[in-house]
Amino acid sequence: MEIRLDGQVALVTGASKGIGKQIAATLAEAGAQVMLSSRKQDALEAAAADIDGETAVFAANAGDPEAAAACVQATMERFGRVDILVNNAATNPYYGPAVDIDLARYDKTFEVNLRGPLVWTQETWNAWMKENGGAVINIASIGGMSVSDVIGIYDTTKAALIHLTKNLATDLSPDVRVNAIAPGLVKTDMAKALWEQGEEAIARVTPLARLGVPQDIANAALFLASDLSSWMTGHTMVVDGGALIRPHG
Repeated sequence: MEIRLDGQVALVTGASKGIGKQIAATLAEAGAQVMLSSRKQDALEAAAADIDGETAVFAANAGDPEAAAACVQATMERFGRVDILVNNAATNPYYGPAVDIDLARYDKTFEVNLRGPLVWTQETWNAWMKENGGAVINIASIGGMSVSDVIGIYDTTKAALIHLTKNLATDLSPDVRVNAIAPGLVKTDMAKALWEQGEEAIARVTPLARLGVPQDIANAALFLASDLSSWMTGHTMVVDGGALIRPHG
């Protein structure tokens, strides 16, 4: 089945690499015009050059409300609409027990991972979706459904994002659908500390016997952006190779 998004415009944050880049590429290949955003202009331009489809780029720190507003406005000026928002940008500046985190890194994690998706959704809602409808996709994590001894604060932001998704789905209904994706361990640069030294061992205890790749998450995003998911809102789609259901002991 081919899913098409012709005539629609998507805005993807954290789109210069990893999951965000692959989501942008997949939406563009399905016919959407795509605005890619992340912090670094050169990385954005390199990502856009790899994508087959109509794209534009706008450098913005996802945790900066003024930058979010400027990016949404730039998308409206370039493409005239914003039908799909993918809140993918995230940060994890701290690796260790939650009890030991300093408040500066705690605040930074929440600023980007939780406040950011709210602000970008607000800006997109006010610029286009309030009057015209659309779809918002938040990239959460299965960490928001479990616990970790090394990325507990990151996981806490993702648990909150899953709940925020439900609240926004209620607030923005019936014309704007808001859903989330909870990836398992995906082979990205951001997650290297979690998989680089033990990929084979992790794959052995994962029911589908491999780690995820960005395309796995992009496929889910394409479904949630399309009319095939027109009766879904407020839900979190788990894409984890079965990791959450594996037996322990």
